[in-house]
Amino acid sequence: MDPRTPVLVGGGQLNQREDPVEPVDMIVAAARLAAEDAGAPALAEAVQSVRVIGMLSWRYRDPGALVGERLGAPVRHTVYTGNGGSHPQALVNDAAEDIAAGRVDVVLVGGAEAWRTRMALRAQGEKPAWTRQGEDVGVPETRPDVPMQHATELRAGIDRPTSVYPLFEQAIRVAAGRSVEEHRRHIAGLWARFSEVAAGNPAAWSRRTYSADEIMTASPTNRMVAWPYTKLLSSNNSVEQAAAVLVCSVEAATRMGVPRERWVFPRSGSEASDTSAIAARPGLDRSPAIRLAGAAALSEAGLSVEQLGPIDIYSCFPSAVQVAAAELGLPIDDPSRPLTVTGGLTFAGGPWNNYSTHAIATMLAEVRRTGAPGLVSANSGYLTKHSMGIYAPDPGPRFGRVCVQDEVDAVPRTPVAVEHEGPATLESWTVLFDRDGAPETALAALRTSGGARTLARSTAADVLAALVGEDEAAGMDVRVSADATFSLK
Repeated sequence: MDPRTPVLVGGGQLNQREDPVEPVDMIVAAARLAAEDAGAPALAEAVQSVRVIGMLSWRYRDPGALVGERLGAPVRHTVYTGNGGSHPQALVNDAAEDIAAGRVDVVLVGGAEAWRTRMALRAQGEKPAWTRQGEDVGVPETRPDVPMQHATELRAGIDRPTSVYPLFEQAIRVAAGRSVEEHRRHIAGLWARFSEVAAGNPAAWSRRTYSADEIMTASPTNRMVAWPYTKLLSSNNSVEQAAAVLVCSVEAATRMGVPRERWVFPRSGSEASDTSAIAARPGLDRSPAIRLAGAAALSEAGLSVEQLGPIDIYSCFPSAVQVAAAELGLPIDDPSRPLTVTGGLTFAGGPWNNYSTHAIATMLAEVRRTGAPGLVSANSGYLTKHSMGIYAPDPGPRFGRVCVQDEVDAVPRTPVAVEHEGPATLESWTVLFDRDGAPETALAALRTSGGARTLARSTAADVLAALVGEDEAAGMDVRVSADATFSLK
């Protein structure tokens, strides 16, 4: 075997339920767990490059440098990403590529969030006494934020995931021809199966199994967030979690005494982005980037989708899973192969940008256990930027990384009417609810007579009443005003 072959050797995960710990120390703890998982505890002190996923709980200038110091490792290179859930898989792809090229031998990829503690202290007007780095600390290599603020979205007040993913969900329902009730039960069943996986995952934040009825029924503890999503159909960011994985060369793994049965090989990786303007997407229930990046990663790994064993699709909301599964050619209801190895961001935990590090750490264990190759699909933004990784118990001829952005960019986009005023028809919609369970704002994707797409909002009582739970609203005639609000004709 080529001594420069990259190999994933250890994964560590941490749920910090008591005695709050600052994020960099959580990463250090996860890194040591990863080295123990590799069967070579000293590997934590051999790390040369620390690559950290962007954190929202605390502002660090170079968290990788702090992690290296606290590990006592000879770190000579650090990376700190911007926001985006695709970064963990992309960083592992980076690490595999750098190792194969001989630029580094041992890489730590990790992240942490202490969001629950930070929000509790903020409510009291306090800040935690965590490490502050001065301006004298060097700036690490960076990765940019994924764009999430197109002008069309901002005009319509569509400014967060709970505004956008329900629009995708409604488009999926309409395309499938399901009634609202049929589709709500469809996605609740999917999430119930995810909760079953989380219940068997020792690293999951919530290890309780939920029924489809519990998930889809609004209640004081499961409020409606944005039609058709209840709280239990949404990502759970109120967690205290860390995860880290160790990637090294075969040469380093051998030298450090990592047993061969602990090795899992990154066989291939790929990245691609759909347009960041959701109004310009070819279809709100589709993702050319997932389709092309997934096919490229599988082809580079020399595998077909039928040969895959464990799978983890990024699961912030049910629409993200359904779109990815459709584009990858995966059934969502195969009892022998769930589409998550962790339980997903609702149940295993949604620590902002770092979820997929948990997925990769869990995938490592699943590939070891099953002896079958696995796929991790990570997502940033509004189903915008995607990163794929194929992991296998044996290496391919080489690690291959594929970019298919030119192919994605060649897919025709939908014309966008940024400032449309006049008649339009309803394509997809959602209704946001306040914390008391009352509908407060309708958000809609609309089509103009010329085929362009525009986005708009409404707080009118008759619009809210017409759109909550309505089966036949698709194609409804509406009128859009200059301020990006809409009304029924």
